[in-house]
Amino acid sequence: MASDMVVRGAGPRGPGAPPRDGVPKRVFAVLAALAALYVIGPVLRAAAGPQLVRELGVSREALAAGEVLGAVGGVVALFVTGRAGDRFGRRRVLVWSLAAFGTGCLFVAFVAQPSAYIAGRVLVTMAASAIFVTCLAFVPSLSLPGRLRRIMGTWLAIMSLVFLGINNVASVVVSAMGWRTVSLAFAVLAVVGTVAVLRIVPETVVSGASTRLDVLFSGCLAAAVLLITGLYLAPVRGWPDPWVLAMLAAAPGAVAAGLLCSRSRRRLTGAPLRQPGTALVAGVVVGFTQIVIALALPALVIAGGGTPTQAVLAVSAFGLGGAAACLLARHTAFTPLTGCSLGLPLAAVGLALLHTVPAGAGPATALCCALSALVGFGIMTAQTPQMAGFLAALPHSRLGAFSALHPTAIVLGTAAAQAMPATSVLRTGPTTADMGELLWVAVAVVAAAALVVGRPAVALAVAATAGLEYLVIRGFAGEQVAQRPGTVVTVLAIGVLAGALTFLRRQQTERLARTQQAAGALQHAVLHPIPSRLGGLRLAGLYRPATVGTGIGGDFLEAVDTPFGTRILVGDVRGKGMQAVQTVTDVLGAFRCQAHEVADLGELAARLDRQLVRAAGARGDDELFATAVLIQHGVTGDAVEVVNCGHLAPLAVSRRSVREIAVPALLPLGFGALGEDRAEPATVGLAPDETLLLHTDGLSEARNSSGDFYPLAERLEAAGCTEPGTLVTHLDKDVHDWTHHLTDDIAVVALTREPALAPRSRQADLSLA
Repeated sequence: MASDMVVRGAGPRGPGAPPRDGVPKRVFAVLAALAALYVIGPVLRAAAGPQLVRELGVSREALAAGEVLGAVGGVVALFVTGRAGDRFGRRRVLVWSLAAFGTGCLFVAFVAQPSAYIAGRVLVTMAASAIFVTCLAFVPSLSLPGRLRRIMGTWLAIMSLVFLGINNVASVVVSAMGWRTVSLAFAVLAVVGTVAVLRIVPETVVSGASTRLDVLFSGCLAAAVLLITGLYLAPVRGWPDPWVLAMLAAAPGAVAAGLLCSRSRRRLTGAPLRQPGTALVAGVVVGFTQIVIALALPALVIAGGGTPTQAVLAVSAFGLGGAAACLLARHTAFTPLTGCSLGLPLAAVGLALLHTVPAGAGPATALCCALSALVGFGIMTAQTPQMAGFLAALPHSRLGAFSALHPTAIVLGTAAAQAMPATSVLRTGPTTADMGELLWVAVAVVAAAALVVGRPAVALAVAATAGLEYLVIRGFAGEQVAQRPGTVVTVLAIGVLAGALTFLRRQQTERLARTQQAAGALQHAVLHPIPSRLGGLRLAGLYRPATVGTGIGGDFLEAVDTPFGTRILVGDVRGKGMQAVQTVTDVLGAFRCQAHEVADLGELAARLDRQLVRAAGARGDDELFATAVLIQHGVTGDAVEVVNCGHLAPLAVSRRSVREIAVPALLPLGFGALGEDRAEPATVGLAPDETLLLHTDGLSEARNSSGDFYPLAERLEAAGCTEPGTLVTHLDKDVHDWTHHLTDDIAVVALTREPALAPRSRQADLSLA
């Protein structure tokens, strides 16, 4: 038992431990080869049908009943085996499943009664399902989550290519070897597979029991069995049949009972319920579409004059398109939403174009092959990232249990496709007259899935554009032109183009939104909002970068409460772009640090000056400088201290006048002029009804269409207000009315004394771009 608890060569691992890196590729090759039995078996059984009827006397009804029992038994095996792998170890369960598969194949090879054959066939189907779900759960348990997309892309590409190959050789193999010999060969393969598993595949961690999980999956298993049985029986007994209605109605109740009894609905999966939900919808679409392709294409090719061999080639092209999509998903990291948004509309268009198959064996076969590949490409483009994302999000202790959900969804899609009388396995096959209806139902199913799990705008754009164009052509060119294959192809091609453009537009919109969000975050990180009250002051701030959407430019502003009083900084650095942003970050970082350490405002300005000198030397920029004005206001008092380093003079705004405060103007920061001689702050009185306005030249030098500068003093006098917030809001609106285009950043801080000492707060009042 101890050896079953470790991965060979990896040492002990606890539950939930991440997989070790460097799992040999031969391990995944063995698992892929064994999982391919799940794809090969149904094709070979279908090819052996005529021999079984002739040699063993198995009726068509018995074969159909075997299909139904196999589907139900397969779902049971998926759930039971998946959960058993979690509790007892996946390698052990895989060996058991291979033993059951080999036993079933031996039994089938030697039976002489039709009923015994059906029983053996059901056993083989259940064992193949068990092998598949165990191999599927093995892949994420041995893979790092970040690599699962590439591994699953390769895995599903192999499954698609196996589907392509077996469809073309199944009849030849069965005819040449006979169905009994084929069964014996599969029994031998089961033995070889068992040896390979024991020698190559490592054991996985045993997770132990989970009563809540078992209750949940008992409900899901009961629901799946009820749904599949009801869907298969509906065409025979009729949809109003009480038993059919009872089974279909009881299925949701079984799931609900499992969810309620588990009492941990969201935490069981380790991921939000939407993610497995969309993956399961994609699985249903895969199962439904595969049946439609398998039934419709042979009838269309033969109706066009083709042979059964050409019909098989057209069906197998579905696997070729699917393999191409899986390899694309392996090398291109697109999201599940992107895959569904682009892949499902493509699949719907391919199914719609199958209504335009021309006469003639060659043209009919070529078009059906191309459209089959297109449908396969679209379906697997949606399926591959969904499946990889779903499995990557699951905890390792529940991989087997939840891995069963995806193949179960495919079986449900298959049962849903065969719930129509024309496609039911319990009745005669569909006629050529049924193909049009069947294909349109498939188009509707795939389009509905695109609306649910993809971007609805893309699917609606394809449908609306194609439908409108078709109506226009029919109205102007006539019904005969509208019904031509070339016209239909053109209409749908333009619809696809419209959908692609809609998708790209949505992608650009989302990128722009993320860029704006990042710009806003950058602005808030570098430029802190100006508090509406700080110390003994009421304040308001405004920042508008010249380039819309950048969030920050070359102007800066800051207000901090320090042990020495309230200190305010407003300025403008030389240059633009990211270099200016870096300089702004340097200045503000130095100010926020030194403002709490230096008592003298002049010394604070000198330290900012030295910081810019160091920054200029580090960057090799001899012309790096910044203009700035520093303001300090004590906790009480009716005056402020001002140090002006080459910046615009502050303005004192009252209801009577607007005056410029004359303070000595020093050289800008970065020239090193403050390195030795400490600047002496100028003291400026601030009346109770007066507001001090600090601004950058982006405001005063804004030009109108005639080239006239913004008359700041005149516009302030016309405003007739002194409250900081109202004043800043007025300037923001007024300067945008004055100019048609801002060419420079704007930074404004307005401050006035509190009428009475109020509690200090940090309520922000900064208008952001």
